[in-house]
Amino acid sequence: MKLLAGEMASILASRGQRPRVGVLVRFIVVLVVMVTAYAVIFKLLMAREGQDLSWITSFYWVLTVMSTLGFGDLVFSTDAGRLFSIVVLMSGMLFLLVLLPFIFIEFFYQPWMAAQTAARTPRALKPGTRGHVIITHLDAVAEDFIRRLERYGQSYALLVPEVEEALRLLDHGYSVVVGAFDDPETYRAIHAPDAALIAATGSDPINTLIASTVREVSEDVRLIATADDIASIDILALAGCQQVLNLTSMMGIALARRVTGGDHRSHVIDSVDRLQIAEASVSGTTLVGKRIRDSGVRQSTGVGIVGVWKRGEFVTPGPDDVLSEDTVLLLAGSREQLARYDEILGDREAPRSSVLILGGGRVGRIIAEALALRKIDYHVVERDPTRPKRDDRWVIGDAAELGVLKGAGIDEATTIIITTHDDDTNIYLTLYCRRLQPSAKILSRATDRRNVSSIHRAGADFVLSYASMGSSQLFNSLDIGAVTIVAEGLILFRVRVPKRLHGTRLRDSSIRLRTGATVVAIDDGEGEREVNPLADTALRDGSSLILIGHPDAESRFLAAFGNRA
Repeated sequence: MKLLAGEMASILASRGQRPRVGVLVRFIVVLVVMVTAYAVIFKLLMAREGQDLSWITSFYWVLTVMSTLGFGDLVFSTDAGRLFSIVVLMSGMLFLLVLLPFIFIEFFYQPWMAAQTAARTPRALKPGTRGHVIITHLDAVAEDFIRRLERYGQSYALLVPEVEEALRLLDHGYSVVVGAFDDPETYRAIHAPDAALIAATGSDPINTLIASTVREVSEDVRLIATADDIASIDILALAGCQQVLNLTSMMGIALARRVTGGDHRSHVIDSVDRLQIAEASVSGTTLVGKRIRDSGVRQSTGVGIVGVWKRGEFVTPGPDDVLSEDTVLLLAGSREQLARYDEILGDREAPRSSVLILGGGRVGRIIAEALALRKIDYHVVERDPTRPKRDDRWVIGDAAELGVLKGAGIDEATTIIITTHDDDTNIYLTLYCRRLQPSAKILSRATDRRNVSSIHRAGADFVLSYASMGSSQLFNSLDIGAVTIVAEGLILFRVRVPKRLHGTRLRDSSIRLRTGATVVAIDDGEGEREVNPLADTALRDGSSLILIGHPDAESRFLAAFGNRA
């Protein structure tokens, strides 16, 4: 019994250790010794009762009793024999019904499952992997970025430090690899030096750690990080990031640019070589009330009107569409052409604007500073009394209270900007402000891209999401030659002139009619680019078209004409 107790203690003490064949061997040895000893005792006790049984019968009885089968064909007639039967039965229950399953599960089944799990969550990428994207954290920006990568067939790997989290993400369809952020071997295993991009989207300290570790492995791989704090930009750059995205500043500047008033100059939002894409407000200009064909913009400046924004959505206008006070033009042209546009239309005196900013956090403060530079009147409503009040234009109070909004001038506001970081609050405030001031232009931020449509339905004219803005910057940094994301729901893409359009004039190509996209430039294949080509321009073999339109415009073009650059 001392041997039995010692082996039981040894087995239980082995819990949590790596599987060892020795554990099973020791268990089997103890079990064989026990069964043999019981068979000897059984044979002796039966002999005392006058039954001379064979050794096979003795082992048969021991095993049937220990396994609780107990066929009942062999029984004792004395109390000593029955007491022995009880001992055999109890020890069998302990060893065969408790310890054996425990040992199997603990030292064989669980390690096998762990091995299967490890196989599902690789710690390295296949040899020869290159041109892939490595993403270090899954947040709203990374989710949107991954969707864009998948759409264009770009391979990626999501680096996850915990196996459990990796399994969860695998079940959701993500491509993951397990590894520690601070281990250089992790980045060697995932071929970081051969990656097209490493995107660090975690907290500022973690991103700094990732950047410094990556630079131990490769000095050249493109590394971009997001930064929550402006003060972290320099630190991340020193750690090795080639580009740092401070989405807060980008959000504030982008929302401030959407405010009409102050001037009507064009604001460049993207550029491809000599081609620049810009926005400009129509409000207060001589363009209000005119049809696009009669606006004279193309004739006087060379700039092309390639689209308009209506309630935050890109619309490809027709020549007979009328420009209204709330129209925001999307322009395409060279630097010189946009300068000419600004000279003719941008310096006109704009109507007075009054902007109400709901939320005095980082985004709200950046918007206020941008509006102050443009000499646009504004007021800020901030709920947190501990946040420093800048001047008399700051109103401390809850934006959900009518008295606070009245005191901040909502009745006179021409634009209302909602900047809180909670999407549910933004939806609520959008509904509230739309009913209080139906004529105001409402701009809002969104943390999650999925809530953009909800805020639009609540009454917002324009919604900008962190996810879309950040993922667009990351995607464009990849330099996937055929595609550039200009804004939410708007891409710039390049295609070769299809064979079926060779020699066709642009006006006869039906490109806009069949795809919804507008040709903004033509490259002749010899280094020359014609920006805003005339309708009579012939499409030639070897040339490439640069078009702007909805994300599905590219697939429509390929379906209609084929040939991607």
